[in-house]
Amino acid sequence: MKHLLNLLAAIALLVWGTHLVRTGILRVFGANLRHVLSRSISNRFNAALSGIGVTALVQSSTATALIVSSFVGQGLISLPLALAVMLGADIGTSLMAVVFSFDLSWLSPLFIFSGVVLFISRQSTNVGRVGRILIGLGLMLLALRLVTDSTSVLTSNSAVKALLGTLSSDLLLEITVGAVLAVVSYSSLAIVLLTATLATTGVIPPDVALGLVLGANLGSGLLAVLTTARSAIEVRQVPLGNLVFKLLGVAVAAPFVGLWLRHVAPHLGATATMVVMFHLMFNTAVGVVFIGWTQVVARWVEKFLPRPVKGPTAGGRPHHLDPSALATPSLAISCAAREALHQADVVESMLNGVLNVIRNNDLRLAEDLRKLDDTVDALYSAIKYYLTKISREALGEEESRRWTDIISFTINMEQIGDIIERVLIDIEDKKIKPGRNFSEAGMAEICELHQRLIDNLRLSMSVFLNGSVRDAQKLLEEKARFRDLERAYAATHLGRLSDGTTQSMETSSLHIDLISDLKRINSHICSIAYPILDSAGALAPNRLRQSVLMDDVSR
Repeated sequence: MKHLLNLLAAIALLVWGTHLVRTGILRVFGANLRHVLSRSISNRFNAALSGIGVTALVQSSTATALIVSSFVGQGLISLPLALAVMLGADIGTSLMAVVFSFDLSWLSPLFIFSGVVLFISRQSTNVGRVGRILIGLGLMLLALRLVTDSTSVLTSNSAVKALLGTLSSDLLLEITVGAVLAVVSYSSLAIVLLTATLATTGVIPPDVALGLVLGANLGSGLLAVLTTARSAIEVRQVPLGNLVFKLLGVAVAAPFVGLWLRHVAPHLGATATMVVMFHLMFNTAVGVVFIGWTQVVARWVEKFLPRPVKGPTAGGRPHHLDPSALATPSLAISCAAREALHQADVVESMLNGVLNVIRNNDLRLAEDLRKLDDTVDALYSAIKYYLTKISREALGEEESRRWTDIISFTINMEQIGDIIERVLIDIEDKKIKPGRNFSEAGMAEICELHQRLIDNLRLSMSVFLNGSVRDAQKLLEEKARFRDLERAYAATHLGRLSDGTTQSMETSSLHIDLISDLKRINSHICSIAYPILDSAGALAPNRLRQSVLMDDVSR
């Protein structure tokens, strides 16, 4: 029992080490990996090569599938090119299996020691994350040696030998078991390495090992499909297409397992080498044969998972909060930023509609605009919940700052929506229902402030998207100008009251409240500039900061 527990612990350590390496590399190089993929996918062959390179680094074709699926969901690449990337990704993870099949156990202590020192000394930096990768590599190498030691002890037992002697090869069962193990462990690489080690120590015969390898390949494709099961249709198409390739590949390769063992395996030497080379040759053959089938398989997938027809309403728009992107924090941050911009678009629609309600006394439009505030609130809740599922520890310094910027932006948009809703209620109660109108001069002032608000909102969206310090400074300058205009228009309104203007007297309360609310909206819009200027050091103690703080206190 003790030796069996040791074997199970070694297997668990192998899976955990693979997880540490995969997540560590994604945390350090996530944004760069996305850049490499998006820039290098110009044709099917370049796409396959980029898939090989990225997956050899990440050591997980599933992680590559999630990244590429998100690209398709965002319309950055076509489905056939994404499928070509996945063919290369499977070759990349096979190459890593070959590398780890060599006896590198002497590197395990060095990797673990160096990794722990780096991780503890600079945990929250990229240096610490590199240490995490080294720890994962060391644990993988240590686990492979422990698996060898544990299985050697187990196979020396007479009862175990008798049990192994009763095993008979059932290819379909082996493929099923390999697929299940790959899904459960979240790593086909770990299962292939484990299979090679068990075959070397004689725990399983070579023909069983090859069946498990085919199953592990099938399991990796099934795992990506399960991981993206709740994502948008466009995102789910890539893993499904990759699974089709794997199913076709396994169906073609399974009858030739015996031929491989008889004619190829004797020339490869060690059993472990034979197993990982079978894994590599299988994925290479699938890639070479099916690279010309990407268009065909893409059409199959699109027929099975057709993209919904998108109408002009919000319900038909693409939703950017992709759950599968959470595995890559930098990608998830990008998704949240795109959804935040949509929230701002809804707020802009509300703000544009306010002026039409005032001019045309349109109660129906006012009701529709108030309903849009529910959309703004729902988007805020969805973005906030999505961001909380991103581990802050997995983010670099720049990504962590972007995380905070998105939260701040969505809070401001949500508060603007609430203010607009209250403004609409006031307009209905104090202007439309009593049948009152603003004076011509008062209406001109409101139109002027409203146009400045629209311009400032669009500028704030540009600041949020691009992080331009110059535009952020301009936004704060507009805040000061708006405040001065609000004060001036309040004074001119009092002047009209002194002159006894009837319309001004009837709408005085609404007019004063309205220009005050517009000023508050503008303050929320302009506050988006603060994080940008602060990170650039442009909010050091000076007159600008003092004036900003005084203005915030006065609000």
